[in-house]
Parts: sequence; C-alpha cells; structure tokens
Amino acid sequence: MLPKYSDTLYQTAHDEAFSKPLVAKIETVLPPDVSQEDFTLALEKITAALGEDAVFTGDDLKDYVDPYEIPEAGHERSVPGAAAWYGGPAPRVPGSIALDLHRMNKIIEVNEKFSYAVVEPGVTFGDLYEYCEKNKLKAWPSTASLGWGSVIGNALDRGLGFIPTGVHYENIAGMEVVLADGDIVRTGQFAMSNSPSAHITKLTFGPSIDGLFLQSNLGIVTKMGINLTPQPQAYMACSFDVPEFEHIETIVDVFGELRRNGTLPYMVYVFYIAEWATIFGKHSDWWNGEGPIPDWRLKEMQKDLDAGIWTVKFGLYGPTNVIKAQFDEVERVVAKKAPDGRLRQTLFTGENGSLLEAAAVSPLYGGVRVGVPSMWNIPMVNYYNRRDDSVGAHGAYSPIIPLDGKTVLEWAKTAKGICAEQGFDFLCDFFMHDRYAIFVTMLCFDKTSPEQRIGVDKVFRNLFKEGSKRGFAKYRAHINHMDLNAELFDFNNHAYRRFVEKLKPLKNYIPAPTVRYWYLGQIVIKHTNKSLNVLETTHYVRPTGTSASIIYRLDWLV
Repeated sequence: MLPKYSDTLYQTAHDEAFSKPLVAKIETVLPPDVSQEDFTLALEKITAALGEDAVFTGDDLKDYVDPYEIPEAGHERSVPGAAAWYGGPAPRVPGSIALDLHRMNKIIEVNEKFSYAVVEPGVTFGDLYEYCEKNKLKAWPSTASLGWGSVIGNALDRGLGFIPTGVHYENIAGMEVVLADGDIVRTGQFAMSNSPSAHITKLTFGPSIDGLFLQSNLGIVTKMGINLTPQPQAYMACSFDVPEFEHIETIVDVFGELRRNGTLPYMVYVFYIAEWATIFGKHSDWWNGEGPIPDWRLKEMQKDLDAGIWTVKFGLYGPTNVIKAQFDEVERVVAKKAPDGRLRQTLFTGENGSLLEAAAVSPLYGGVRVGVPSMWNIPMVNYYNRRDDSVGAHGAYSPIIPLDGKTVLEWAKTAKGICAEQGFDFLCDFFMHDRYAIFVTMLCFDKTSPEQRIGVDKVFRNLFKEGSKRGFAKYRAHINHMDLNAELFDFNNHAYRRFVEKLKPLKNYIPAPTVRYWYLGQIVIKHTNKSLNVLETTHYVRPTGTSASIIYRLDWLV
C-alpha cells in the first residue's frame, strides 16, 4: 500500500498505530443484505473506475480496522468488506465499503486578503500549514491537537483548534457536497457559479443547509472553504494555574465571565495535572503502586512539572498594545476573584513592527497555539504500556456541560471517582467556550491487556450513565457509541432523528432490479428511479488518518 502522508512524521505515526492489530486475519464481511455476487460486481465496477491499486480487500484492509477499538467477547469488530482510495479506519456498519479520500489532496485556493482556504478532504493540517509557510502567506491556519488530521474531516466532526479560528465548524464557508443520489450541491454563496463571496460568508438565500453535513450521513464533502486567522502583529502566551482540585470552580466562573464579556474572545483550554503528565512519562514512571496516582503524589508532580492541579492556557492575538490591554484586564480580575492562582504571560512580537512569524515562537509557548501542526500529545496513547509488546490505544467521554463552576466541579469529582473505581488515572481537559465547556475524559489503555480493555469499557459506560442522568450528551462519538448518544435526543419521540431520516431514509422502498449500475469514477449512482437511496454515508474524524472519513453502506448493488 502506498504511503498516505507526504510527511514522514505522520506516516511513521500511522504505521505504528496500525502495525499491531488484534485481528490475526481479516475475514471477508459483506454489507447487510448484499450477496457475494453483487458485492463482487460492485468491486469490479469500482476497480474499473479507479484502478487495481486503489481497491483493497482481505488482509489489505488493516488500515481500515480501528486500531483503538475495544474488542471484547461477543463484540463484532467493525471490519469493512472493502476499501477504495478515491477516512476513517473502520465502518459504521460491518461489511461496508470504506471510501478513503486521502488522494483528494488539492489545496484549491488560499486567499491572503480575506484569510480563507479552499481545500479537498485529503488535505491535512500539516499540508495547509506548509503551503502557507512556503508561499509566505500572511495567514495562520488553525490545527487540531494532531497535525495528521484532515482539515475537512475535523471541521465536519465539530473538531477544535486553539487560535482565533479554532472552532473549526463555525469557520466553514461554502461547501461542495456529493449527495447519495450522485447529485452535487454547493452551499451558501458558493452555490452561485460566479460569486466573489463564495468563501467569505455563510449568508445565503433561503434555508442554510451547511449544518446538514456536519456529523451526518447525507453526503460527501469534496470541497470546503474555511476561515484562517490573519497573521497578527503579536501573540501573548498566557497561563493560569491553581493548586487545589476544588479550584476548578473558580477557574470556570472567572474565566467563563471573561469569555462572555469579550475580554478573552478565543478558546480557553484547561487540563488536569495527570493528563499533562502523560506527555512526559508513562503511568509507571510517575507511580509504581497499585491503582491511580494518589493525591499526595499528584501534589508532588505539580512541582515536578511546574504546573497546577488545574492549568489554564489561552492566547491573545493582534496589535501589541491591544493585547497588552486585554491582559491587564485579565490580571485585574484574577487578582480580585482568583487570588490563589498563578497568572503568567510571555509576549512575542514581529521584528521592527512587522507581523509575527508563527515559526519564530518557541514551541514551549507556541506550537498548536500559533497554528503550527505537530504530534505533541501522541505519547498519551502509550501511557499505560508496561511491556515491549504493549499496544497503546485510547477513547474518550466528552460531554457538553454548562459553563457553571459548581456544575463542572461536581462532574469532575464524579468522573474522577468513576476512573478510580477501575484503577485508572483521571486524564481530562476541557475547552471553555463562552457559555459551555466540552469536558474530555481521555480513556487510555493497553489494548493487549484484557483487564484494561474490560476496565476502560466499564469506565466509559459509567461515565455515559452518570452524564446522561445530568442531561449531558457527547459532542461526538466513536462509531460503537453513536447509537447510545443519539438515543439521548428524545424530545417528542426522537423527532430530531425522525426529521433527519426523512431527508434520506435508511431503508429502500423499491426492489433491487431497478438499479442499473454503480459507478464511482465521478461518484455517480445511476438507476431507473432517482429517489432510490442506495447507500449510507457517515462522516467522522479518523484518529490516525489524513482524510475525511466517509463510510458507504451499499444497500443494493447489481
């Protein structure tokens, strides 16, 4: 199989993640209600359109079996029937054909004046950053925590970055989408064939349909405009840390108010000491005893890592005098309302009044916070590895929680206790928006350990149970947990789900012989009845891949 990445750093990380699967042999799995004869014919059509080097079956599907899935007795692995390079590593429905879009990797446009880019789904954060750097463009692309991710895939799954345009899905402007019947639609001003405003606004005429393609199975996004951050004159790296667990309440209420009143207009990121420690060592490096790291040891680790039990990171961007004034206000408020914490800042400015180069900022203060992609937190995956043959993996429980100090403190105590019950450290961080937080509890484990696999599954299910009691729902979900999460949106007998299913039903209502052929070269599906729904698509961010993850369920293939 040809490399998926031009950057050897990302390719090496990908190869490592997929090199030690827990499936010795990949058996052929057919899509639901599809015969071997029809499936073989479909693959022949796809191969004719794309070439033999772009279609994979059998053991060549190892890159499409989720390396982080938790396989337990009675659990059917999510294995595709085939894959086509036209990406997540696993299908929503076993036996589906996975469409890997990493070869659709064109950067179509980067507009420096208006600070936006137009890309295809195979463009990674690393690709876009390198393009802007190479061409000395005065724009900073945002990046998620890991630079190998797809710009489109991450935005469609409501992913997050750290700079002013870091809420990626809110910065989408103009998409091109292939629908299930083969039709192609564009959104917003991009729906005009000659609009100079195609990627500078979300405004449109009539209903806005962009949101239909976020975390949806309604189409495949093949082009997308996304806002970039204009290169600033200065950047101030800021941090605030507190010594006690209960101080999370103060952090949420003080910095939440600063977010809402505009003093801190961009993302505020908060992490717990145990999660921060995963970057610098494994669990066994920090604690040799049984169970999670005890509180007294965590107190010692604050000194070792020069961090608080909770640490806040945020950046200020813009003209030097403006961000100095912003920080002065933060300092005034913190001194009054959070005197137990420690506030620090480091200012970076462009030379001789010029704009600031992101690469000139020390990685200690910059990196993802100035849009420079990296793999900085990948060591977290191996946190519980003890043997040479251990294979690290991770999942997460990440609910949306009101940005209220007492609410967040109560949840943090609950989540920490649930992790401790199964012997796991409480590895968490959260992203503070102006009115809510996305609270991520990372679930790292050694997938070669049956005990850890069982334990981490119990942790997830207990977190989900307790979160659901409080009315919390995950902002995105692993494919094994999508149905659980969707079930929570239950108003009026799940009217939301019923509405979406009306847009593209999951079941076919006409017999198979009406389908004439299935041709992927132009992503066109031709048949005698234009209303036939022949496939299901699912978007989600692959944990170890370049492209938007698109999974097809072939209901009828003739």
